[in-house]
Formats: sequence, C-alpha cells, structure tokens
Amino acid sequence: MGERFRNALFDGLRFGFRLLPLSEGTRDRWRQRFLGRFPDLQPAPVRGQVGTHASTRRARMRADQPAIGHVPWRREALPSPLPATLVAFYLPQFHPIPENDAWWGKGFTEWRNVARALPQFEGHAQPRLPADLGWYDLRNPDTMREQARLAREYGIGAFCFYFYWFGGKTLLESPLEQWLADPTIDMPLCLCWANENWSRRWDGREQDILIGQRHDAGDDLAFIAHVARYLRDPRYLRVDGKPLLLVYRPGLLPDAKATALRWRHWCHENGVGEIVLAYVQGFERPDPRGIGFDAAVEFPPNMGAPADITGEQQLLNKDFRGSVLDWRMLADDYRQRPLPDYRLFPGVDCGWDNEPRRPGLGRVYLHASPRRYRDWLRDTVHQRLAQAPASDRLVFVNAWNEWAEGAVLEPDARLGHAWLQATRDALRDPDASPVPVARPCLVVHAWYPEVLGEILAAMRDSGQEFRLLATTSPDKVAAVRAVLQQHGVHGEVVECENRGRDILPFLHLASHLLDEGESIVLKLHTKQSLHRRDGETWRRELLDLLLPQGRAADLAAAFANDPTLGLLAPEGHVQPMHYYWGANEDNVRYLATRTGIGQPQTDRDRFIAGSMFWARLEALRPLLDAHLDDWEFEPEQGQVDGTFAHALERMFVLAADNAGYRTITTAELDGRPGADRRYPYADRG
Repeated sequence: MGERFRNALFDGLRFGFRLLPLSEGTRDRWRQRFLGRFPDLQPAPVRGQVGTHASTRRARMRADQPAIGHVPWRREALPSPLPATLVAFYLPQFHPIPENDAWWGKGFTEWRNVARALPQFEGHAQPRLPADLGWYDLRNPDTMREQARLAREYGIGAFCFYFYWFGGKTLLESPLEQWLADPTIDMPLCLCWANENWSRRWDGREQDILIGQRHDAGDDLAFIAHVARYLRDPRYLRVDGKPLLLVYRPGLLPDAKATALRWRHWCHENGVGEIVLAYVQGFERPDPRGIGFDAAVEFPPNMGAPADITGEQQLLNKDFRGSVLDWRMLADDYRQRPLPDYRLFPGVDCGWDNEPRRPGLGRVYLHASPRRYRDWLRDTVHQRLAQAPASDRLVFVNAWNEWAEGAVLEPDARLGHAWLQATRDALRDPDASPVPVARPCLVVHAWYPEVLGEILAAMRDSGQEFRLLATTSPDKVAAVRAVLQQHGVHGEVVECENRGRDILPFLHLASHLLDEGESIVLKLHTKQSLHRRDGETWRRELLDLLLPQGRAADLAAAFANDPTLGLLAPEGHVQPMHYYWGANEDNVRYLATRTGIGQPQTDRDRFIAGSMFWARLEALRPLLDAHLDDWEFEPEQGQVDGTFAHALERMFVLAADNAGYRTITTAELDGRPGADRRYPYADRG
C-alpha cells in the first residue's frame, strides 16, 4: 500500500487503541500480537540526512582513544550499608559453542559482532571496544573472578545471568557451571530464563528459528529440576531468604500461572523451599499476581517511547535504515514513574546501541552519558525506593556486558571506568552534607608562558583565593612551573597535547573537576592573537573585567547568591551568533546535533567572544556529557577561524541555556546596561 495511506491508517489505529479502556498488561499483549501479525503496517522508519559531500567527522586512524569524560580506575569506599542491591544483567555469549559455530561460523562469539560495527552517522561512537578486561573468553574462570571483583568494588551486588534452555537442551551454560564449581567466585547471581525461540533476529530474519522452545508441563518440571542446583547454592541471590528466579517473557508460556504453581510445588517437595518468581517487563506489563508470579522487573529501554531523532542525524552510511532515539527522554521518563501497587524491582539502563548486531539497521539510543545514568540510578535508589522495605530494595541494571547492544558497565576504551564510577557515586546519600568548597578554580591555558605572570599578578590583586590549574603542552611544562615558582604561586600543571587551543584542554579538565565536586571555575588563557595588532589589548581588557582588582570575590559570590546563574561573561564581549559566524556555522550546527542541545536561533543566540568567562560547571554538562573525541579537533596549524575549537567557543552559552542556566555580563551583575559599541576584536563573517 502507499506509504502515505499506510502511515495514516497506522496513526488512526494507534489513536483508537489508546482510547480503549484496557489494563496496562492487556494493552501490551494486544500491541505485541498486532505488530507481530502485521509488521508491514508500521510506518517506514524516519531517514537521516544525506550530505552532499563526504563527511570527515569519523575516526580515521583508531577508535580506542580516551574521550572527554574518560575516568580511570580508582579505589574509593562504598557507603555502608549499601542503600540497595544492584543486580546487573549478564550475557554469557563470550565463548565459542558448537551451535554458534554452525549458525554463525567457526569460533563465533559476541566479540565478532562488536568488532564489525561501524559508525552510521556523525557522532555515532562505534565500534565500542573493551579496555581493562580485554576481549575475554568465558572458558577461563579467571575472567569471571575478575569481573566479580570489579563489580563488587563499584557497588554491583549480583549478576543476573541469562539462561538458555530449549526443551531439555541448554546453551552457553559453561560459565554458570564454572561459578557453581568455584567457591572463590563469590559474586551472588540469579537466573533469567530467556524463554524465547532462538532465531536469526540479529540479521533481521526473526522467523528463521535456529532452536525453539517446547513449553509444556513436562518441560516446566524438567527446567526447574535442572536449575535447582543453582538455586540451592548459598551464593545464589535471595529475596526474603528465598532464591529469585526470573522469566524473560511469561506471555510465551501457555499458562504462566500453572507453570509457576508447578515450580513452587517441585521446589517445596525437593528441598529448595519457597522461591520468588519475577518476570521481566521487556514486552509486557501484567500484574505479576495475575500470572502467579511475585514481582516484576523493569527492563529499559524496552517499554519506553522517547523521541525519534533519526531525521536530525547526518548519515555516514546513506543506506542506514535503523532508528536513533533520545536516551535522555527515556531516563527522565523512567526515573519519574511512580511504583505500582504490585511488587516491582526498578530498572535502569546504561545506554543502548545494537548496531553491532544489525549493521545498518540498528536501534541507537543517543545522548546516553555516565552522569545522566548516575542521576537516574541515584533517583531510583534514593527516591523511587525511599519507602520500600529492605527486601524490595533491588535495582536491575541493563547491563553488565551487553557489548553488542551498547549496554555495558565494564570499562571501555573511550570512557574507561566512567559507567562504573557513576554507579558507585549513585549509591552515596545525595542528602549527605557536601564538603564546602572554599574557593573557585582558576583554569588557565598557558600556551604562552611569558604571559602567565600577568595573569598571576591579576589573580593576586583580585582579592579572591583560587585553586589554580594550568594546562600546557609537554614542551612548555618546565617554563610554566618556572613562572609559578618565580611568582611564589602554587598551581597544578596539567600536560596536554597541542590540539584544540584552550578549548579541548579546558573541556577535559572541566569534566574531571566536575567529578571531583568542584563547582565554579574562571576560564582564562594566555591570549596573544598574533594575527591581530590589538591582541594584547583584547587580553588585558578581558582580564580587567573578569579579575577586577579587589572585586573578584564579588563575581564568585554571584553564583552562590543566584542558583540560576550559569555563565558570567565579560562586559561587551557577548556577541550575536549569526553576526559572527565566520567559517564556523557548519561545525556549530554539527555540535548542536551531536550534543542534543538543539539548533541555534540565528536572531537570538549569543556567544562569548574570546572564550574567557566564569562558569558553573553544571551549566556545561551538555558539552561535557557529549564525550567529544580529541581526534575531532584539527591538528594545530595556526588557523585563525573555522576550527572545531572556534565552533565550541560558540557553544558555551547554548549549553548553559539548554541546562536551564542564565548567562549575564559583568555589567548586568552590577546593574548597568553595559557599553553599546561596535565590537572591535572581530570582523563580521
């Protein structure tokens, strides 16, 4: 049928369906049956944009370099007692088995999918590569032992293993058997029976069944008898002292209530005792009591409907037919959901991108970031579960190692331990009194050490105490330290590559400072602007406005007095975006899409010329949480405009606006209108 008619018919049916007075569980069941029977009725996916020239915004050399926001391993204490038990879903698909050899090729493991992934649109971070644990093989028991150690260290309380049982045959069970045989692997675990047919859905052929289920009464009893050896192990995860068993899709059971009754009776008669049965809300959300179960487990990103932003993406692969969704909306939706009147164990998701499994057809949840995941998990633990009894304080995380679906807590090459660190941070009490910050940070990029003394003198005369951090290239570290020593100033010197001017070093450092708990920064640099005759004048004017003699403390105090203040800009240096595009419009628009900030409004948006300002670090999170890569910044060749750094200079105000913070000038802070003049330090472009 014609695409327009098909879309109209689908929208009409969906509208009518939403009006039906159905329970949530019934609505989910009917939806799945309808979409499964009439898949061709769904509208064609939204297409991304195809440019007229080949894009250079993808890694050309390697994909294993740290990005902005990379977090190394570090030892930190966990809160005691932990406010909740975090249970991470665990995929055992990282060792070869004969069946996968036959279906996908000799030696196949999930790593083959991971390694073949390619970026499909600008800003698409593929392939995602493992870091500390490497390309592990689960036939080696040391692997699971190291995973368990790392998980416990960062606050994960248990793994939930996917269990593959097909009418008496199991697949991928050897890692579980190793756990059972090795008491030194002291990580609790529970099982989730993935009770679907195993099909070729990875390559889109879902009707091509490789091994099927056989759901009947005899299979129910054979299954529970087989897994009982795990349920009896003292390390197995228990709720109220009872082993917890999950079923992935109870709707596929002929009679879920009868199955539950058989399992309970068998366990009672065979020494296991009472069990807690839960199902995963991946495709359906019935009241668990109505199907003979005890609880449900949330399973984002399933059962969420964030905005489709495929149409905003610039395609690298013009044949991409997948979808791109806004992960931030998913997180905001789930973290605000009230708990139902039945027993529910909440779930959180640390990203999703199954492009490795379905090349060119993947479903990508864009804008996932460790800090936003931390916020989601923190709200879940400390707010959604605030009134829950201790026995119900379980939170499931999707996932520990779903590498081919982009849901991974394990360390990766770009962000290191960032997801694990976010997990540990989320467990800490958000109401605990923070350590008061006695002084703001002064971050200065000291590319010209001979100018640094001028900034240090201004800092000394400003009347404000700072934590001083100076970034510079390796060949200038000694000179910078000599200037600090000459002026009797203590400062931290941070080495950085000569790339991205003052912008890239600042973003890296700002991300680290935000994680350390710092709040307010003054960003300066030893600006020379050698291509201009008035470069010295420009720098000194900026310094006089941002480090006024004896008054810098007033500027710092403005942030404490006004929690909506995000950026404090030098008077006269906030300029209209459209008037000073220069050669930067294309890069700015790319960054607006990449960060999810939204396209600038040419008649309204402004930027801070000279890239010196006071900032609340929280106001910069839209930029910091985008995890830009160093390779996106061009090698230094003396460019005066049109670089990635010049474009980012135009993004700071946009980022603060997007984060809900205001930008004002030093004149506005003093209640003055500010000077009305032609800007002397830039030419219109």
